[in-house]
Order: sequence, then C-alpha cells, then structure tokens
Amino acid sequence: MGRQGDPAVSEVRSVVRLMGRDLDGNKKLVAALKDLAGIGLPLAHVIINRLKLNPSLRLGQLSEGQVSAIERLLKNPAAAGLPPWLLNRRKDPETGKDLHVLESDLSFAVRADIEREKKAGSWRGVRHSLGLKVRGQRTRTTGRKGKTVGVRKRATAPGAAGQQA
Repeated sequence: MGRQGDPAVSEVRSVVRLMGRDLDGNKKLVAALKDLAGIGLPLAHVIINRLKLNPSLRLGQLSEGQVSAIERLLKNPAAAGLPPWLLNRRKDPETGKDLHVLESDLSFAVRADIEREKKAGSWRGVRHSLGLKVRGQRTRTTGRKGKTVGVRKRATAPGAAGQQA
C-alpha cells in the first residue's frame, strides 16, 4: 500500500493556501496542518493516514490535487468517515449535528457559546461575565490578572488618629 506524494518531487512551494489561510510550505505535513486553528495532532495524523499521504513530506511538496483533497476532508469530515469523537463541535446547540469548525468559525462559535451561557444566566455564564475562573479552579491566590491585589486599609475618622482611649 504505497503512499502518495513520494519525496521524488524536488520543487517545494514556500506558501500553500489551505482553508483560506497561507501556510508555510517548508513545514512537515503534521506541523503545517496543526497551524490551522481547530486541528490538533490526532486529527492531523488521521488526515494524513486517511488520504494515504507520506508524513515525511513537506506541505509545499504536495500537488494541488492532494491539497484540495485535504480541503474536502476538512470541509466535511463526517462524510469522509471520521469518527464523531474526533470532531471539535459535537451536537451543535443550533443544528444538533456533529461539526468540525476551523479558523474564524471556531473563534466565532466559542464566542457565541459564551454569550449563550451569559444570556441563559447559568453559573458558567455568570463566571464569564464577572471575569472569573469558570471550571472550578481555586481563586484565592491565582487569577488576579487585571484586578486589584492586596488588602485595603480601612479609612480612619478625621481627628481620631491622635486621640488615646
């Protein structure tokens, strides 16, 4: 079972356009795919194995057909037969479908989820709106960035400072 795109191709494109983003063509496939927001190490390996690509190749060594095959797989991973546990947006609240969102769609989805939690008035939403930790971490000493730190001294009444009891 030979892999497509053997290193016989000597020409390496320095920039490859993938999913609306310019990626470094000199990086190996796994590292280059991980540069896309929403793709981690496991998904990058599954993409390479599913399309039978050589993992030692650089992204710039792939043909246009191979790059478009990667794009097709990323645009509709469920149709490509990827398992649902590998997707980053399972049971989407709006559609109920298992989706995989990338790049700006991912950041938009996360922001929309946080706004939905705030609007619902859930505990997570309240914590988000107060700028506090959401996932149960301790907050006594950590998470103080951007907040006032320390103990405030109580203001003394005027004229009471020099009097003895």
